[in-house]
Amino acid sequence: MIVVGIDGSQAGLEATAWAAGEAVLRGVPLRVVHAIPRWVLESGESDEGGRYAGVARWMREGADTALAAAVDRARRASPEVEVDSAHLPGDPRSALIEAAAKADLLVVGDHGLGGFRGLLLGSVAYGVAGQAPCDVVIVRDVPVPPRGEVVVGVDGSPIGAAALDFAFAEAALRGARLRAVHAWTWFEAGGGFVPMPDDLDVERGETRLLNEALAGRRGRYPDVEVVEEVVRGHPVEVLGQASDGADLLVVGSRGRGNLAGLLLGSVSQAVLQHARCPLVVVRGR
Repeated sequence: MIVVGIDGSQAGLEATAWAAGEAVLRGVPLRVVHAIPRWVLESGESDEGGRYAGVARWMREGADTALAAAVDRARRASPEVEVDSAHLPGDPRSALIEAAAKADLLVVGDHGLGGFRGLLLGSVAYGVAGQAPCDVVIVRDVPVPPRGEVVVGVDGSPIGAAALDFAFAEAALRGARLRAVHAWTWFEAGGGFVPMPDDLDVERGETRLLNEALAGRRGRYPDVEVVEEVVRGHPVEVLGQASDGADLLVVGSRGRGNLAGLLLGSVSQAVLQHARCPLVVVRGR
């Protein structure tokens, strides 16, 4: 099942349209959810003197309207989609993280109704990307026209391998080309120390890392065209540029240089802010 969180914003509607298409590709149902304070759901028409009954009714009606609009958007985007909707009690971030426990994929928009437009990513999107137990997709509020390419960041880490598995499967589903991008810097190539070998020697080693990561997967997905890129540069800049021509950018939640206790690695955090297409944050299992 795919779960998409909405709140009545344009970003939520774009996320719903994307999620509907993905659900059809995967042959799974879609659930559209809207978080609402628990007291609103539990409030009757007459609570203590009815002081808050009107507010609760107004909030429920607003949530119902938002859910109906999102379900309609899903069906218009992908008429074959199997879709239902539900209210979730609680604050948006906690409610979505709880809902994600039963989902294969959680989809959210990059900004909600309460987001400041000067920020590149809303707090709910950022929170669920770091804490949801399943893979998370963040969809921008401006739709991206199909380009036939999935981009994945490759870094040689175990979670990076899970991201690569996701990207191959996604490219196969879409009939898209897969662009596997490995960015390196002197610092990372030297394991934290700045070495002085020849550039070509270092690049050969980084190319070997990418080749080894791809080797076993090419055979499992013989119909997927793979483009390999080894680029000297900071991963955030390199992946941000690569996302400009992609249908989807896939990254692991943490890379090989991050502490295991972190919810999101530094590169993943920065890419969340700068990706120019829908972004998948793969958790790994």
